[in-house]
Amino acid sequence: MSQPVRVLFLCVANSARSLMAEALLRQAGGADYQVFSAGSQPGQPDPRALQALAAERVPVDGLYSKSITSLAGEHFDCVITLCDQQALECATLPAGDAYLAWHFEDPAASGHPAAFAQTLQALRERIRLFLLMRGGEAAVSALTPPQLFRTLADETRSRICLLIAAHGELCVCELTAALQESQPKVSRHLAQLRSSGLLEDRRQGQWVYYRLHPQLPHWVHQMLAPVLAASRSWLAADEQRLLAMGNRPEREGACQ
Repeated sequence: MSQPVRVLFLCVANSARSLMAEALLRQAGGADYQVFSAGSQPGQPDPRALQALAAERVPVDGLYSKSITSLAGEHFDCVITLCDQQALECATLPAGDAYLAWHFEDPAASGHPAAFAQTLQALRERIRLFLLMRGGEAAVSALTPPQLFRTLADETRSRICLLIAAHGELCVCELTAALQESQPKVSRHLAQLRSSGLLEDRRQGQWVYYRLHPQLPHWVHQMLAPVLAASRSWLAADEQRLLAMGNRPEREGACQ
Protein backbone atom coordinates (compact mmCIF):
# COMPACT_ATOMS: atom_id res chain seq x y z
CA MET A 1 0.00 0.00 0.00
CA SER A 2 1.43 3.40 -1.01
CA GLN A 3 2.17 6.08 1.54
CA PRO A 4 -0.25 9.04 1.70
CA VAL A 5 0.76 12.23 -0.09
CA ARG A 6 1.95 14.85 2.41
CA VAL A 7 0.75 18.37 1.56
CA LEU A 8 1.45 21.58 3.49
CA PHE A 9 -0.49 24.84 2.98
CA LEU A 10 1.23 28.05 4.06
CA CYS A 11 0.19 31.67 4.53
CA VAL A 12 1.11 34.40 7.02
CA ALA A 13 -1.40 34.09 9.85
CA ASN A 14 -2.63 30.51 9.26
CA SER A 15 -6.04 31.79 10.34
CA ALA A 16 -8.21 31.56 7.22
CA ARG A 17 -6.95 30.59 3.75
CA SER A 18 -4.49 27.87 4.73
CA LEU A 19 -6.84 26.45 7.38
CA MET A 20 -9.69 26.29 4.87
CA ALA A 21 -7.42 24.63 2.32
CA GLU A 22 -6.26 22.11 4.93
CA ALA A 23 -9.85 21.19 5.80
CA LEU A 24 -10.96 20.96 2.16
CA LEU A 25 -8.11 18.71 1.05
CA ARG A 26 -8.52 16.50 4.11
CA GLN A 27 -12.15 15.98 3.15
CA ALA A 28 -11.59 15.57 -0.60
CA GLY A 29 -8.35 13.60 -0.45
CA GLY A 30 -9.34 11.17 2.30
CA ALA A 31 -6.82 8.59 3.40
CA ASP A 32 -4.65 9.21 0.32
CA TYR A 33 -3.46 12.53 1.75
CA GLN A 34 -1.89 13.81 4.96
CA VAL A 35 -2.63 17.52 5.09
CA PHE A 36 -1.07 20.25 7.23
CA SER A 37 -1.11 24.05 7.39
CA ALA A 38 1.05 26.67 9.08
CA GLY A 39 1.91 30.37 9.06
CA SER A 40 4.98 32.57 9.23
CA GLN A 41 3.24 34.76 11.83
CA PRO A 42 0.46 32.53 13.18
CA GLY A 43 -2.56 34.03 14.91
CA GLN A 44 -5.84 32.36 15.79
CA PRO A 45 -8.41 30.64 13.54
CA ASP A 46 -10.78 33.26 12.15
CA PRO A 47 -14.33 32.37 13.27
CA ARG A 48 -15.65 33.42 9.86
CA ALA A 49 -13.42 30.86 8.17
CA LEU A 50 -14.69 28.13 10.48
CA GLN A 51 -18.28 29.24 9.88
CA ALA A 52 -17.80 29.10 6.10
CA LEU A 53 -16.42 25.56 6.39
CA ALA A 54 -19.21 24.44 8.69
CA ALA A 55 -21.82 25.90 6.33
CA GLU A 56 -20.45 23.62 3.59
CA ARG A 57 -20.32 20.63 5.96
CA VAL A 58 -16.54 20.51 5.92
CA PRO A 59 -15.20 19.14 9.25
CA VAL A 60 -13.27 21.70 11.31
CA ASP A 61 -12.15 19.39 14.12
CA GLY A 62 -8.49 19.78 14.96
CA LEU A 63 -7.96 23.00 13.00
CA TYR A 64 -5.67 25.43 14.79
CA SER A 65 -3.08 28.06 13.86
CA LYS A 66 0.54 26.96 14.08
CA SER A 67 3.99 28.24 13.14
CA ILE A 68 6.14 27.10 10.24
CA THR A 69 8.90 26.53 12.78
CA SER A 70 6.83 23.79 14.43
CA LEU A 71 7.32 21.74 11.25
CA ALA A 72 11.12 22.03 11.22
CA GLY A 73 12.66 18.78 10.07
CA GLU A 74 9.44 17.61 8.37
CA HIS A 75 9.40 16.69 4.68
CA PHE A 76 6.41 17.16 2.35
CA ASP A 77 5.54 15.94 -1.10
CA CYS A 78 4.05 19.32 -1.92
CA VAL A 79 4.28 22.74 -0.22
CA ILE A 80 1.64 25.25 -1.36
CA THR A 81 1.72 28.95 -0.48
CA LEU A 82 -1.60 30.78 -0.52
CA CYS A 83 -0.57 34.44 -0.25
CA ASP A 84 1.83 36.80 -1.98
CA GLN A 85 5.14 34.95 -2.10
CA GLN A 86 6.92 38.08 -0.83
CA ALA A 87 5.04 37.73 2.45
CA LEU A 88 6.85 34.44 3.05
CA GLU A 89 10.21 35.20 1.44
CA CYS A 90 11.94 35.67 4.80
CA ALA A 91 10.51 32.45 6.19
CA THR A 92 12.41 29.18 6.07
CA LEU A 93 10.08 26.87 4.22
CA PRO A 94 9.96 23.19 5.14
CA ALA A 95 11.56 20.71 2.77
CA GLY A 96 9.37 19.60 -0.11
CA ASP A 97 9.56 17.74 -3.39
CA ALA A 98 7.42 20.39 -5.10
CA TYR A 99 6.48 23.99 -4.32
CA LEU A 100 3.35 25.67 -5.68
CA ALA A 101 2.21 29.28 -5.33
CA TRP A 102 -1.56 29.79 -5.26
CA HIS A 103 -2.28 33.44 -4.62
CA PHE A 104 -5.64 34.11 -2.96
CA GLU A 105 -6.66 37.47 -1.54
CA ASP A 106 -7.10 37.45 2.23
CA PRO A 107 -10.88 37.38 2.90
CA ALA A 108 -10.25 39.00 6.29
CA ALA A 109 -9.09 42.14 4.47
CA SER A 110 -12.32 42.34 2.44
CA GLY A 111 -15.43 44.11 3.56
CA HIS A 112 -17.66 41.90 1.42
CA PRO A 113 -20.06 39.81 3.54
CA ALA A 114 -19.52 36.77 1.32
CA ALA A 115 -15.71 37.04 1.16
CA PHE A 116 -15.01 33.91 3.19
CA ALA A 117 -17.60 31.83 1.33
CA GLN A 118 -16.19 33.01 -2.02
CA THR A 119 -12.62 32.21 -0.99
CA LEU A 120 -13.74 28.79 0.19
CA GLN A 121 -15.34 28.03 -3.18
CA ALA A 122 -12.27 29.27 -5.06
CA LEU A 123 -10.04 27.05 -2.92
CA ARG A 124 -12.38 24.10 -3.50
CA GLU A 125 -12.08 24.49 -7.27
CA ARG A 126 -8.29 24.77 -7.13
CA ILE A 127 -8.02 21.72 -4.89
CA ARG A 128 -10.33 19.77 -7.20
CA LEU A 129 -8.00 20.57 -10.09
CA PHE A 130 -4.99 19.64 -7.95
CA LEU A 131 -6.52 16.24 -7.20
CA LEU A 132 -7.52 15.75 -10.81
CA MET A 133 -3.99 16.40 -12.03
CA ARG A 134 -2.51 14.05 -9.43
CA GLY A 135 -5.19 11.40 -9.49
CA GLY A 136 -5.92 11.02 -13.20
CA GLU A 137 -8.65 8.49 -13.94
CA ALA A 138 -9.52 7.85 -10.28
CA ALA A 139 -10.20 11.53 -9.64
CA VAL A 140 -12.40 11.89 -12.72
CA SER A 141 -14.31 8.75 -11.83
CA ALA A 142 -15.03 10.28 -8.43
CA LEU A 143 -17.22 12.95 -10.07
CA THR A 144 -20.57 12.96 -8.28
CA PRO A 145 -24.03 14.09 -9.52
CA PRO A 146 -24.10 17.11 -7.14
CA GLN A 147 -20.71 18.26 -8.48
CA LEU A 148 -21.86 17.81 -12.06
CA PHE A 149 -25.16 19.64 -11.55
CA ARG A 150 -23.47 22.53 -9.69
CA THR A 151 -20.99 22.88 -12.53
CA LEU A 152 -23.66 22.89 -15.23
CA ALA A 153 -26.08 25.13 -13.32
CA ASP A 154 -24.54 28.12 -15.12
CA GLU A 155 -26.01 28.67 -18.60
CA THR A 156 -22.70 29.55 -20.25
CA ARG A 157 -21.00 26.42 -18.88
CA SER A 158 -23.95 24.30 -20.03
CA ARG A 159 -23.69 25.72 -23.55
CA ILE A 160 -19.93 25.19 -23.63
CA CYS A 161 -20.24 21.60 -22.45
CA LEU A 162 -22.99 20.72 -24.93
CA LEU A 163 -21.25 22.41 -27.87
CA ILE A 164 -18.07 20.48 -27.11
CA ALA A 165 -20.07 17.26 -26.77
CA ALA A 166 -21.63 17.93 -30.17
CA HIS A 167 -18.38 18.77 -31.99
CA GLY A 168 -15.91 16.52 -30.21
CA GLU A 169 -13.54 19.36 -29.38
CA LEU A 170 -13.44 23.14 -29.67
CA CYS A 171 -10.92 25.85 -28.87
CA VAL A 172 -11.47 29.10 -27.00
CA CYS A 173 -11.75 31.25 -30.13
CA GLU A 174 -14.47 28.99 -31.54
CA LEU A 175 -16.42 29.15 -28.31
CA THR A 176 -16.14 32.94 -28.07
CA ALA A 177 -17.52 33.22 -31.61
CA ALA A 178 -20.36 30.78 -30.96
CA LEU A 179 -21.38 32.28 -27.61
CA GLN A 180 -20.61 35.94 -28.40
CA GLU A 181 -18.77 36.20 -25.09
CA SER A 182 -15.36 37.66 -24.24
CA GLN A 183 -12.32 35.41 -24.29
CA PRO A 184 -11.54 35.95 -20.55
CA LYS A 185 -15.09 34.97 -19.58
CA VAL A 186 -15.05 31.84 -21.74
CA SER A 187 -11.62 30.90 -20.40
CA ARG A 188 -12.84 31.23 -16.81
CA HIS A 189 -15.76 28.90 -17.50
CA LEU A 190 -13.50 26.43 -19.29
CA ALA A 191 -11.18 26.40 -16.28
CA GLN A 192 -14.12 25.53 -14.02
CA LEU A 193 -15.29 22.78 -16.35
CA ARG A 194 -11.79 21.38 -16.48
CA SER A 195 -11.26 21.57 -12.72
CA SER A 196 -14.54 19.71 -12.15
CA GLY A 197 -13.23 16.85 -14.27
CA LEU A 198 -15.68 17.30 -17.14
CA LEU A 199 -13.20 18.58 -19.72
CA GLU A 200 -9.65 17.80 -20.78
CA ASP A 201 -7.47 20.08 -22.88
CA ARG A 202 -4.71 19.39 -25.37
CA ARG A 203 -2.25 21.80 -26.97
CA GLN A 204 -1.43 21.65 -30.65
CA GLY A 205 0.96 24.37 -31.69
CA GLN A 206 -0.48 27.63 -30.38
CA TRP A 207 -4.00 26.26 -30.13
CA VAL A 208 -5.56 24.68 -27.03
CA TYR A 209 -8.50 22.36 -27.69
CA TYR A 210 -11.07 21.21 -25.14
CA ARG A 211 -13.00 17.94 -25.17
CA LEU A 212 -15.01 15.83 -22.74
CA HIS A 213 -12.61 14.02 -20.45
CA PRO A 214 -12.08 10.52 -21.90
CA GLN A 215 -12.25 8.93 -18.43
CA LEU A 216 -15.65 10.38 -17.50
CA PRO A 217 -17.93 7.86 -15.79
CA HIS A 218 -20.36 6.15 -18.16
CA TRP A 219 -23.37 7.66 -16.41
CA VAL A 220 -22.21 11.17 -17.39
CA HIS A 221 -22.26 10.26 -21.08
CA GLN A 222 -25.64 8.57 -20.63
CA MET A 223 -27.01 11.79 -19.17
CA LEU A 224 -25.42 14.19 -21.66
CA ALA A 225 -26.52 12.34 -24.83
CA PRO A 226 -30.31 12.86 -24.46
CA VAL A 227 -29.78 16.37 -23.07
CA LEU A 228 -27.78 17.27 -26.18
CA ALA A 229 -30.42 15.76 -28.46
CA ALA A 230 -33.16 17.78 -26.72
CA SER A 231 -31.11 21.00 -26.83
CA ARG A 232 -30.58 21.40 -30.56
CA SER A 233 -33.02 24.29 -30.88
CA TRP A 234 -31.58 25.94 -27.74
CA LEU A 235 -28.10 25.76 -29.27
CA ALA A 236 -29.18 26.62 -32.84
CA ALA A 237 -27.99 30.24 -32.78
CA ASP A 238 -24.67 29.22 -31.23
CA GLU A 239 -24.22 26.57 -33.92
CA GLN A 240 -24.98 29.06 -36.71
CA ARG A 241 -22.41 31.54 -35.39
CA LEU A 242 -19.83 28.76 -35.10
CA LEU A 243 -20.45 27.60 -38.68
CA ALA A 244 -20.25 31.21 -39.93
CA MET A 245 -16.95 31.85 -38.14
CA GLY A 246 -14.13 32.82 -40.47
CA ASN A 247 -10.58 31.50 -40.13
CA ARG A 248 -11.55 28.60 -37.91
CA PRO A 249 -8.50 26.70 -36.71
CA GLU A 250 -7.44 23.60 -38.55
CA ARG A 251 -7.08 20.57 -36.30
CA GLU A 252 -3.64 20.03 -37.81
CA GLY A 253 -2.74 23.71 -37.45
CA ALA A 254 -2.25 26.15 -34.63
CA CYS A 255 -4.25 28.94 -32.84
CA GLN A 256 -3.74 31.66 -30.26
